[in-house]
Amino acid sequence: MERLDIQIATSKTREELLVDFKKIYKDVKVIYLSLFCAKIYGPFDKDFISQLPESVKFITFAMAGYDVLDVDACTERNIYVSHVEKMVDAPTADTAVYLILATLRNTMQYHENIRQGKWSHGVVRGNNPEGKTLGILGMGGIGKALAKRMRGFDVKIQYHNRNRHNMEVEKKYDAKYVSFETLLQTSDIIFISLPLNSTTYRLLDEQQFDMMKQGVFIINTARGPIIHENALVSALESGKVAGAGLDVYEKEPSIHPGLLSHPRCVLLPHISSQTEESLYNMDRETMKNMEAALLDNTLLTPISEHKHFFQ
Repeated sequence: MERLDIQIATSKTREELLVDFKKIYKDVKVIYLSLFCAKIYGPFDKDFISQLPESVKFITFAMAGYDVLDVDACTERNIYVSHVEKMVDAPTADTAVYLILATLRNTMQYHENIRQGKWSHGVVRGNNPEGKTLGILGMGGIGKALAKRMRGFDVKIQYHNRNRHNMEVEKKYDAKYVSFETLLQTSDIIFISLPLNSTTYRLLDEQQFDMMKQGVFIINTARGPIIHENALVSALESGKVAGAGLDVYEKEPSIHPGLLSHPRCVLLPHISSQTEESLYNMDRETMKNMEAALLDNTLLTPISEHKHFFQ
């Protein structure tokens, strides 16, 4: 096998990294980026992309969502991007199931009561999932994985996508296609599984919450800014939203005080894909993309905006 020259960046800041790109890493062809890199060097915006060496042709991104990366800027520079497609489906769906059950059954309040020696006194009883209508906003890999899991709880599943699935897929997951408005108006539980972009930013705002059923449950494992948190908190305080299970937030790592104080909010620190197995699989797939880029000038799992370059 051909030997690959791989250099691990030791730059401690964004500014230092950009300087190192002009000296130490001036001839790199492929850049491996992760969400952890974004915390140190990000954002990977137009300014960042414009300062990459001319030699850079590919970016392999070790996450499913890539909203921290300016795709348009990459395309303008003829830099092609890959991401991980299926590695986060199962762990994210597992997290969603947990959030649904914990939110519906109000387990967090019982948990706190137990620790305070109060048993179940004063806790509002929860709800059964059976017979509820689960609305999935974005039935891609994660949405399908959740539908598969939730069928065991005898929920009715409906979904909305930009493009409707064929009948075979709908039959496999026992899922009914509905419009965006119908999903909001008729779902007892709404699960968000959409990418964050200009069309989904604050997709759920005050107007959308007004359309929902009284006592709806909101579950989000996608990206925080898809929900306007002020509107969500208002809906929680009014009772329009009975509870929320969240793994993502509008301004991470900060969390809206209204979410922290609400008794029927189940809150996790963006851990859906944070398991030993999934992180290993994500790194492995990203490395395979890096190898394909270095050896064959191609990507195995390009982002949707770049797929047509590799067909």
